[in-house]
Amino acid sequence: MRTDYHCHVLPGIDDGAKNVEMSLEMLEMLHNQGVERVAATPHFYAHREKSVARFLEKRQKAYEQLLSCKLPVSELLPGAEVAVEHGLSELEGIEQLALKGTNLILLELPYTAYADWMQEEIYNISCEYHLIPVIAHVHRYIEYYSKSEIEKILGMDAVFQINNEAFRSFRERRFVKSVIKRGLPFVFGSDSHNLSARKPDFDILLKKIGAEKAAASDNILDKYKKE
Repeated sequence: MRTDYHCHVLPGIDDGAKNVEMSLEMLEMLHNQGVERVAATPHFYAHREKSVARFLEKRQKAYEQLLSCKLPVSELLPGAEVAVEHGLSELEGIEQLALKGTNLILLELPYTAYADWMQEEIYNISCEYHLIPVIAHVHRYIEYYSKSEIEKILGMDAVFQINNEAFRSFRERRFVKSVIKRGLPFVFGSDSHNLSARKPDFDILLKKIGAEKAAASDNILDKYKKE
């Protein structure tokens, strides 16, 4: 089942969909592009939230607003795009931010100079909670980290999430192709936030990589479903 692993489609919870109407239009657009399973991944910043529990309450409210409508896609799975911060691995309830029904947790690295504590936080989350880190839009970090630091990231026991938009940039496209060629586990996502500048874009993905590689991404979610 074609899967979007990274989408800000829940209404009114972050800088993504403004309301239910926009959410439904985004999902309709994804459906028309062949996507039937969508990971709803609103931003989670530990320093902004009162607690994981409070965030989950807000997420559930937004999720239920959509579930009350007739959805254009077959599955909408709540999750989060979790910003990696100091002490994140010690935050109570962090494991509840994994993509529902799976052991996958989407993690966003800081857009600052690389530091070893980032990798330590990710390792601790993985070990403590038996979760599989999914490194959000890994291609973006080539603008911030050195080649050796990027290699440290790619050396982690993780899945690497790729935004479809990467195929519009020569440098990012070359990097993404190297990730795929090396046999590293990867998944695709729209990282869609709206219907204009950051709209769903799965059409470009199929043009650039074809159905076989898209299917490899789709299968990752099934591989890491909880038993």
